[in-house]
Amino acid sequence: MNEPIPVIRAVDRGTARLLPDVDRERAWLLTVDGAPQSYVDLDEPTHLEFEYVRRLAHVVDCAAAAGEPLTVLHLGGGAFTLPRYVAATRPGSSQQVVEADAGLLALVAELLPIPKSAGITVHGADARHRLEAAPARSADVLIADVFGGSRIPAHITSVEYAREAERVLRTGGVYAANLADGAPFDFLRSQLATFAEVFEELALIAEPAVLRGRRFGNAVLVASHTPIDTAALARRTASDVFPARVQHGPSLRRFIGDAAVVRDTGAVPSPRPPDGAFSIG
Repeated sequence: MNEPIPVIRAVDRGTARLLPDVDRERAWLLTVDGAPQSYVDLDEPTHLEFEYVRRLAHVVDCAAAAGEPLTVLHLGGGAFTLPRYVAATRPGSSQQVVEADAGLLALVAELLPIPKSAGITVHGADARHRLEAAPARSADVLIADVFGGSRIPAHITSVEYAREAERVLRTGGVYAANLADGAPFDFLRSQLATFAEVFEELALIAEPAVLRGRRFGNAVLVASHTPIDTAALARRTASDVFPARVQHGPSLRRFIGDAAVVRDTGAVPSPRPPDGAFSIG
C-alpha cells in the first residue's frame, strides 16, 4: 500500500500543508503558514485531536439531547473537523460552513472531501458578510473559529458583530467562539465584555495554565440568552486529556473587570501569538 505523502499548496492566505498522521491511516493535519488549522480523521470523524475543538464539541453536545439534529452555522471552515463531527453525532443536522479562503476550500474538497450525505453546505465568503446575510432566527448553534493566519480578524470582535450573531440564533440558541490570548488578557476580557452587552449568559472554557497567565492559549467563549449547562460542560472538560475549567457567574464577572465593549470603529485583531505558541515544525 502506498504511504500518504505531505501535500503543499499555495492558498489565498499563505501556504497550506496537509501532513499525514503516521499513526492513523486516513488522518491529516492541515497547517497554513505553519499554524495548525485542522486535524481530520476521514475514517473516524468523532476523533478530535485539538483540545479547543473538543471544547467546542462539548458545547454542541450540551446544546440538545444526544443525537437530536441541529441547525448549525460555522464561521471558519478549515478542513471542516467540527461539521464532520456534528454530522456523525447528530445525523440529519443541517449545517452551513463559511470559509473565506477559496484556495483552501478547493484543496480540502479535492483531498478531504465531505460526504454528500453529510448535510453540510459550504460557502466561500467572508464570515461577517455571510452572517449579516443569514436569515434571522435560523440557527440553533453558531460556531466562530475565524482566523486570518494566527489572529482573529478585527471585524469578528465587535459588539455590532455580536448583535448579528444574536439575530441569527434561535430562541435558546448557543454561540461559541474559539479565542486566543495570554496575560494580561486585554483581548479576551474585552471579548467577554462585548458579548455580555448582547447576551445574558456567558461562560468561558480554558485550561488553568492559560487562565492563570502562565502561557498563551485558546479559550472558548460561550454565550446564550438562556442558562448554559455549566455543570455538564465542566464534567466533560474535566475528563479531557488536558482538563479545562469552566468559568461563569461571579468569577467570570471578576475576570472581565472593567474591560470595555469593542465597537467596529475601534476593533483590532487578536494579539499575535508568541513565537512557537501554535506553530508546527
